[in-house]
Amino acid sequence: MKFRPCIDIHQGKVKQIVGETLQPDPSRVVENFVSGHSPGYYASMYREDGLTGGHIIMLGGGNETAAEEALRAYPGGLQIGGGINADNAEHFLELGASHVIVTSYIFQDGKLNMDHLDKIVSKVGKKRLVIDLSCKERDGKYYVVTNQWRTFSDFEVNASNIAELEGYCDEFLIHAVDVEGKREGVQERLAAQLAEWTAIPTTYAGGARSLADLERFLSITGGKLDITIGSALDIFGGRLPYRDVIAFCRYGMQ
Repeated sequence: MKFRPCIDIHQGKVKQIVGETLQPDPSRVVENFVSGHSPGYYASMYREDGLTGGHIIMLGGGNETAAEEALRAYPGGLQIGGGINADNAEHFLELGASHVIVTSYIFQDGKLNMDHLDKIVSKVGKKRLVIDLSCKERDGKYYVVTNQWRTFSDFEVNASNIAELEGYCDEFLIHAVDVEGKREGVQERLAAQLAEWTAIPTTYAGGARSLADLERFLSITGGKLDITIGSALDIFGGRLPYRDVIAFCRYGMQ
């Protein structure tokens, strides 16, 4: 199990927000933390700590310059998502991203758009693409949500659909939207299912808040999934020591 660090950028600043509240009206966005440090500061820290496969997420427009700063600080060490499409994906790879991450570009009008998926794979190649399956629970199943996590698609996150998408990407990033940013613990059933279904590197995001949560997550997934943590970390205003998370994921409980 690897720890995958994150840099979430909103209005040009590194922030931790409750993802479900992200919307055009900034007064309604719930911010857990707004950093005084730049994106490049965090990228440099991750580089110095030898953390690979982390991600930059641009939360809305106007964040490209800030994201570029992070990519320059850690070339080849970070993935990037948020507004990525077939027209701009190559640009971000040229700036130093290891992979591009897509969600809304390939999930449109409540459905998986295979034409768009084929198009971006033809531009960047399977080995440089990460598919973000941001999902919410409904009637005991998990479905991909779009439109800033407010609109359900008809795409169920299940074994057969996971297997189909694995032919188009190098990794998955799975946001458990129901708990993302809320520090309520991981969604154990989703994590267990993902560990069973996935055959390529997969990072789980959502709810982890303590070393006990990490220990439970490791037990549930058998170490098959990686994990990212945001709001709970002390570097983002939380109580969970960033250094302890690195140590746990590298060496296990001491």
